[in-house]
Amino acid sequence: MTDTLTIERAKDERPVTGRGAVRRRKRSSRPVWEEPPTTAGQTAKGLALGVVVAVVLVPLWIIVVTSLSTQAAVNRAGGLVLWPTDVTFEAYRVMLGDATVRNALLVSLGITAVGTVLSMVVSILCAYGLSRSGSVAHRFILVLLILTMFLSGGLIPTFLVVTELGGYGQYWALILPGAVSVFNILVLRAFYSSTSADLIEAARIDGAGDWRILWTIVLPTSRAVTAVVALFYGVGYWNSFFNVMLYMPTDSEKWPLQYVLLTYVNRGNGLPGSVNSGFGSQFAQTAPLSLQMAVVVLTIVPLLLVYPFMQKHFRVGVLTGAVKG
Repeated sequence: MTDTLTIERAKDERPVTGRGAVRRRKRSSRPVWEEPPTTAGQTAKGLALGVVVAVVLVPLWIIVVTSLSTQAAVNRAGGLVLWPTDVTFEAYRVMLGDATVRNALLVSLGITAVGTVLSMVVSILCAYGLSRSGSVAHRFILVLLILTMFLSGGLIPTFLVVTELGGYGQYWALILPGAVSVFNILVLRAFYSSTSADLIEAARIDGAGDWRILWTIVLPTSRAVTAVVALFYGVGYWNSFFNVMLYMPTDSEKWPLQYVLLTYVNRGNGLPGSVNSGFGSQFAQTAPLSLQMAVVVLTIVPLLLVYPFMQKHFRVGVLTGAVKG
């Protein structure tokens, strides 16, 4: 009887290889209280994800195809084109040939770059100072910052302050009024607060000050959340157009690309500053709708190019910055 039990125990303790090992690993990776997925459940998840992907990609597809369509193709489709037939790049040639669009693109890139750098510098310094328990009045300042998330002076006082400071018609009026986001500061502060105290203490023993600790320890260990916050700021500056309506509504040479898009597409005007405003002879061979969609494509391409490089940090940075602290 003892020999039989020993043999059975040896069989149970034998290493499992092949398909049995795969099945055992899959079984062990699932919590004991979680039921295995059913075929119907897996199918429903696949369909739901497919619908979400279609909702995102189909509008982009229609915009791109319409921007590449001729006037005849747009007329046959009765508006937006779903499938390309007569492909042409005339809309892009006309759009990029207009000095206002080219200048607006440069203005948008400049505002986004300068604004993102400025916002990141201020946010990082503020978040690091608030994350240090020994900082002077850090709790009081933190409370004041949080209050600004719920209370503000309003649109008219903000406009009067910026105007009195000489910001009307100036580029800095498009950056400074929204240069700091308290939400982003709180995300950074939560991450910085969780930085290893032993690591910081060891750096202080070696003679490092706060600037060196921030530059050589805190920032290198928080690349993910820094990249995510920079993406938030960059997208915000790139998509901003409301401040243009307030502080430079008439000077088309200073308009960023988003306001040109608003003026041309939503309001049905010609390209601002163009001699052919109102769909003149230059647009005779190019459908106005295709030209509008070409401007839309131009506004979303930079974000589509940047996001794949930031995507690997996005999930980790948002979750870590939100959970830690």
